[in-house]
Amino acid sequence: MTHGIRSMIKFNSFATTLLALIAALSNASAQTADPAVGRRLANAVCSACHQVGAVPTPQPMNSKAPSFLDISHMRSTTELAIKVFLRSSHPTMPNIILNQEETDSVAAYIVGLAKN
Repeated sequence: MTHGIRSMIKFNSFATTLLALIAALSNASAQTADPAVGRRLANAVCSACHQVGAVPTPQPMNSKAPSFLDISHMRSTTELAIKVFLRSSHPTMPNIILNQEETDSVAAYIVGLAKN
């Protein structure tokens, strides 16, 4: 098998997995999303590195982490984008594992910050 074919197979496998994840997240019931629960989770789990509130506070220890308010105003920010991000591992973040309802709630909270 040539290198090009192996690369194409790997890419197709990655693309299929990504599409399945997006489909699963987009089919999740929006009724489980509770921004108030998302805010409480963010304060408990994310505030060591991120400013999680709508009002700026002193920068947490990791000043490179963007505030949730800044994230909410990014043009690329959607609930789906946040859900996919939270379900993926990132080398600069702790491996926080949230269930579907928690992920939906944190995403709803972050997106809601832009509306306030």
